[in-house]
Amino acid sequence: MSFALIRSRLPALRQVRWGSGLVLWCYVALHLGNHATGLVSLQVADALLDGISSGWHSVPGTVLLYGALLTHLALAGVALWQRRSLRMPWVEGVRLALGLCLPLLLAGHFVATRWAFESMGASLPYGRMVNGLARPENLAVQSLLLITAWWHGCLGLHMAMRGRPGWRRWQPVLLTGAVLLPVLAALGLLSMAREIAWEVSALPPPPSGRTAQAVAVSAGLEDALRWGWVAAVAALLALRWAWRTLRRCRGGGPITLHYPDRAVQVPRGFTVLEASRSHGIAHLALCGGRARCSTCRVRVDGPAAHVPEPGRDERITLARVQAPAGVRLACQLRPAGDVRVTPLFQPGQAALPGRLGQELQVAILFVDLRRWSGMAERQWPFDLAWMLDQYFARVGAAVQDSGGMANQFIGDSVMAIFGLETDLPTACRQAVQAAALIEQRMDAWSETFRTQFGQSLDFGMGLHAGRVALGQVGYADTTTFSAVGEVVNTASRLQDHSKVVGARLVLSQEAARLAGVADALGTPEEVQVRGRSQPLQVLHVKRPSQLWGPASGG
Repeated sequence: MSFALIRSRLPALRQVRWGSGLVLWCYVALHLGNHATGLVSLQVADALLDGISSGWHSVPGTVLLYGALLTHLALAGVALWQRRSLRMPWVEGVRLALGLCLPLLLAGHFVATRWAFESMGASLPYGRMVNGLARPENLAVQSLLLITAWWHGCLGLHMAMRGRPGWRRWQPVLLTGAVLLPVLAALGLLSMAREIAWEVSALPPPPSGRTAQAVAVSAGLEDALRWGWVAAVAALLALRWAWRTLRRCRGGGPITLHYPDRAVQVPRGFTVLEASRSHGIAHLALCGGRARCSTCRVRVDGPAAHVPEPGRDERITLARVQAPAGVRLACQLRPAGDVRVTPLFQPGQAALPGRLGQELQVAILFVDLRRWSGMAERQWPFDLAWMLDQYFARVGAAVQDSGGMANQFIGDSVMAIFGLETDLPTACRQAVQAAALIEQRMDAWSETFRTQFGQSLDFGMGLHAGRVALGQVGYADTTTFSAVGEVVNTASRLQDHSKVVGARLVLSQEAARLAGVADALGTPEEVQVRGRSQPLQVLHVKRPSQLWGPASGG
């Protein structure tokens, strides 16, 4: 097996960072939960501690925990080394500061618990642990450790997950839990301290091996760990500064990045995102520059020699969003020479907070009236306006009642988005339900319409699902929230195809499968959709209301 193949199968650095951080977050969460059980009794907390400790003190648990800790610290050092500029949003700065301070606070906890267990062969019972934590000299340090570890982990989780619909949907509950757990842990410790004060016998005797020499060794180890971490960070920063200085001296002068409205000069080796932040240029980056969200994407124009090839993390993200040639991630691209960059998403203009520039898996439904041009020729303009008003009201209400958002009304067409607050299968089911409701309500209106205007109503719909970019589109003050991407184009083409096949709904096989209706629609047809390089498997539905009626439970 070649080295390149082996390397391609290894997890990406961002996945390793995410995995190691998740292990450490679980470790902290379990311990906070353990402290919270002190609200029940000291004995319950002690029993739970024995179970948790037996897992972490086992060989697999030890390897997992300390491997995750060392890996996370090493990757933090790599990230700090790679930064050319320390300017960053305040949330990223707080998370970085908490992470750098955490080993200083963790040293005492490690020595008092794991080191004591390994050196004296006995775990520290909750009674003596609580008694030690209640001392004034320890209370401040342990409180800082609690706040630092927990909020560093929670900030990391939030920055990694905040672009996901499920995370946004459950965010109030998750935030409540994030605040409540450390509060309950603190109350549990106070409850156990009071229980110990009432019942002196609850406090176990100190370990027999706890001599003055052991105390001195523990104190020395604690100081060594703290000063060692300080020295390691200081050495890393000093080497970073020396290396950057040497590279500037040998690598020539600065490079110029041409933005749409200005040109800036930055040292060679800066990422485009670092260049934007260094010069106060607003640049969206929801994941904090981790190559996860792709919201920092830029279109790059310049000589090929000035644009290095993307690394593995960047390639994975660009492939996921099907980015065209010439589009790169600003957080990963380090131009080797002068280039022109155009950010593809602009922050600060969203009418719907938190959705600008995000990418989501959604379902797109297009609805179009048939024979509208003929009606427009025969009817008065005010009649046409009334028709459209009635049509838009019925379609918009059906979409809203199904959980979607009808966001564009253009001519006699409506575009609806499903999945802004749900997962993709739910979004597809909602879109199929909306198609059924639209047919029911349009058919109910059709008889009245025929009586008034002497002709019947008909319409067609197209449905497709996948990843889109969401944001404000338009010019100046005339903008609208919309979805952009291949999925939107394909849904529109499928609506056009419904005219050819004489069906009221044409949907992609994937959307039908996710909605759970593919098996009921027979054999799919392969269609070459304009704008797609590959044919698409589609299904025709003459009567969408039969897919989601009373018999189907819709």
